[in-house]
Amino acid sequence: MTLQMSTSTMDPEYAERCRRSLAEEQAASLAATGDWAHVDKDRVHRDWHELYGEVAAAITAGAQPEDEAIQELVGRHYAITSRFYIPSRDAYLGMALLYAEDDAMRDWHNSYHPKMVEFFSAAMLRYAGARL
Repeated sequence: MTLQMSTSTMDPEYAERCRRSLAEEQAASLAATGDWAHVDKDRVHRDWHELYGEVAAAITAGAQPEDEAIQELVGRHYAITSRFYIPSRDAYLGMALLYAEDDAMRDWHNSYHPKMVEFFSAAMLRYAGARL
């Protein structure tokens, strides 16, 4: 399956399937793990903070979402996310949509760089299409 390079141009039916997958997989994981009791949430937030700082620096330096160095950063993001549960490709793309569509998530991510969500969502799409 070839994935579009932008969440805004994703097929609406497929985008809805990805949103549902994210919601269903997270709900099942939360229920099975006592609200992710196994996760060191402080460590996760530190790791995401470090990662997003690196991504912001790369954006500023002119990196592109498909660059191998960026794809490696997205791989780290997926690994951090997988501490909670292993998201399917559709759920991971649902997360990219969440970052773009939820005001609080968009604002938080864009606090690292004004183009963080646009850039990182495209990078997540590329990663999911090639590696998940």
